[in-house]
Amino acid sequence: MTETLLLNLLFLLMPVFMFYVFFENKTTFFNRAILVLLSASSMILCMTFPIHLPIGFIYDLRYIPFIIAGLFGGYRVVLPLYVLLNFYRFIIAGDGTYLSLIFSTFILAVILLSHHKFIKLTPRNRVIYASGLSLFTLILYLTILGLFYYELTQEFLLLCLSFLLTQVGGVMFIMLLIEQLLKNVKIREKLFDTERLNTINQLSASVAHEIRNPLTVAKGFLQLLQQSPSFSGEEKRYLTFSLDEVKRAEKIVSDFLTLSLPQSENMVHSTLKEEAEQVKEHILPYASFHQVEVKLNFTNTLETTYDRNQMEQCLLNLCKNGVEAMTESGGMLTISIFEQKKNIAVQIEDTGVGMSKDQLKRLGKPYYSTKEKGTGLGMLIVYNTMNKLGGTIEVSSQKGKGTTFLLTIPPNPTG
Repeated sequence: MTETLLLNLLFLLMPVFMFYVFFENKTTFFNRAILVLLSASSMILCMTFPIHLPIGFIYDLRYIPFIIAGLFGGYRVVLPLYVLLNFYRFIIAGDGTYLSLIFSTFILAVILLSHHKFIKLTPRNRVIYASGLSLFTLILYLTILGLFYYELTQEFLLLCLSFLLTQVGGVMFIMLLIEQLLKNVKIREKLFDTERLNTINQLSASVAHEIRNPLTVAKGFLQLLQQSPSFSGEEKRYLTFSLDEVKRAEKIVSDFLTLSLPQSENMVHSTLKEEAEQVKEHILPYASFHQVEVKLNFTNTLETTYDRNQMEQCLLNLCKNGVEAMTESGGMLTISIFEQKKNIAVQIEDTGVGMSKDQLKRLGKPYYSTKEKGTGLGMLIVYNTMNKLGGTIEVSSQKGKGTTFLLTIPPNPTG
């Protein structure tokens, strides 16, 4: 029995490690297909090598991968697993086939109803939720099984105890392992992002200053040439194009300078109220031109220390992106600054075109932009500013419905 139990544990651990080692960075669809394949392999192996109790009963751990994969993957994962589980159970045949069908159907329904709520939970609560679901379904199964017994013998109670320990304990163990792996992945990504942003900070500060001076000289001469009467209209048009491109290069250099370290003369200790009002005033003309209404809600009383210029640029970039997402038919841009769990929360919400999951994953990466002529530096500034403040960024978006950015900034009461 012990050998078989350890073998089943190996069957449960195998898909977890394989998924995170080999398939972690694959596309969403590919990940889903791999999740189904690995979970199905684990289920079939558990059913092929069941655990034999000394009292004569046989049971397996098929529902552990079924429940966990279903909760994480939703209906696209759990439905194929449900079909495969019952198909293989009918091939094995024997007693309890129809009871297994009824039980798996019940678990399927519970998973389909629970998936969206489960995904939104914190890691700790996900472990508790999955373990509780396993316990609930197992108690129901054992209750139904007990109806077939005339009396609750010692053997049946031993069976119940073995079920509870292995099934619920197995779900809890695998969930803890998965959540720890997810946590490690997020920590690693944050370290990579921090290292990347630090490198960009160092390069931007040195390179931008060197480029700005010759650009200023070139811009001055082009402006003088524009005023010269010796140039024809066509030649002045070429000068205008050249001047526009120099101004565009200056804007990119300014963005690079914004990425550099905070300047001591710009550091303030405040609630973000002044910056929020400034940003609203700056964005209003641009928003009105595109039939976008701007609304500011401010209820925050917590204070923190930050570079005023960088914070204004961060908020302005998000607001400008929100307006540009609504240029076709207008909409509403809502800026809300409030307190959330003893942190400062900045929420910027638009009713624009929204973004796909692939676009959301690439946000903040150097030189990635959803706009045709964008450089990607705007969002890089946002992520860089939050990184300096020790804050976090959460983005939720739906195609055709809009995007919401939630910036969480830890307060600094002492200044």
